[in-house]
Amino acid sequence: MTATELEDLAGRIRPGEELPLERLREYLRPVLGAAAGELEVTQFPGGHSNLTYLLSSGDKQWVLRRPPFGSKVKSAHDMSREYRILSALKDVFSYGPVPAHFCDDHDIIGCDFYLMNYIRGLVIRREYPPGLNLSPDQTRRQLFNFFDVLGDLHSVNLAEAGLENFGRPVGYAQRQVEGWIRRWENAVTEDTVNCDAIIKWLGDHLPPDSGRASVIHNDYKLDNMIFSLEDPLKVIGVLDWEMATVGDPVMDLAYTLGYWVQTSDPDWYREARTMPSDVPGAPSRAEIVSRFRERTGIAVDNFPFYFCFALFRLLVVGQQIYYRYYHGHTRDERFAGFLHKAFVLQKMCELIISGKIED
Repeated sequence: MTATELEDLAGRIRPGEELPLERLREYLRPVLGAAAGELEVTQFPGGHSNLTYLLSSGDKQWVLRRPPFGSKVKSAHDMSREYRILSALKDVFSYGPVPAHFCDDHDIIGCDFYLMNYIRGLVIRREYPPGLNLSPDQTRRQLFNFFDVLGDLHSVNLAEAGLENFGRPVGYAQRQVEGWIRRWENAVTEDTVNCDAIIKWLGDHLPPDSGRASVIHNDYKLDNMIFSLEDPLKVIGVLDWEMATVGDPVMDLAYTLGYWVQTSDPDWYREARTMPSDVPGAPSRAEIVSRFRERTGIAVDNFPFYFCFALFRLLVVGQQIYYRYYHGHTRDERFAGFLHKAFVLQKMCELIISGKIED
């Protein structure tokens, strides 16, 4: 398979998620010049939250990001926040897209949006692309590289980036737990799972404030990465910064490991995986935690709490997405499957609480 065949490509826009192209062209004329008049729009296939479109004009390309249609959770889709943190990181963290323009005029497309540069490359979703054919050793090196870039983000000097006052790291874990419980309560539907036992356990096992403060991505996973087409082991871009802030890096690591399914996990949990983390060569969660500790010097204590909270947080995110489908705010049939995923995550949380899964 050639590099071009591995490239993550935009395609047909999903029904109900179209952009007002003529209005957008006219607005962007002072920003993009003559290229705006020839803009064509396609949509990237991944993502259940903020929506990502490719704007093309001849050989020039940009990416447009906007909030999802019908979302109740405005704080999770703050385009200005995403634009601000990318602007701050562009000179100190080489993996973030470079923002180009921000618009808060809702007369254009009905919401805030921003433009950034387009990074051409490979995106890995639930399965490795056919024809990539990495050996187990290459897979292991690629996935460790993936986590090493997360460690690089956590090592960014906050003052150098101008982000020392971005976010509130003191009391971060407690606010996160309380905030995600509120989000859960606001997204409950009649057919959803019962999380009372999980919520009580998290409250009873909340660790003391860590005192750590780093830039954290908050949704660091494989399908938010761009790998080089020429060297698929190399990360060249990190996408989807909508939830980035300054907080506890251990929570950020745990959020990623909330997606990390390994061969020792129950089959019903592995079947619901969203990325190929249980293929031959993939490191285990324990190996990843050990490498993270060695490279960053950050201790990872009380991991069952962090792991359980990461899964609960994913459960809530999925429920928020399902809520939009349940109430008819989107016709995207992919969203219906998040109800089943909620039951899977609830069951996994209960295994962690019972001590049957520790890492």
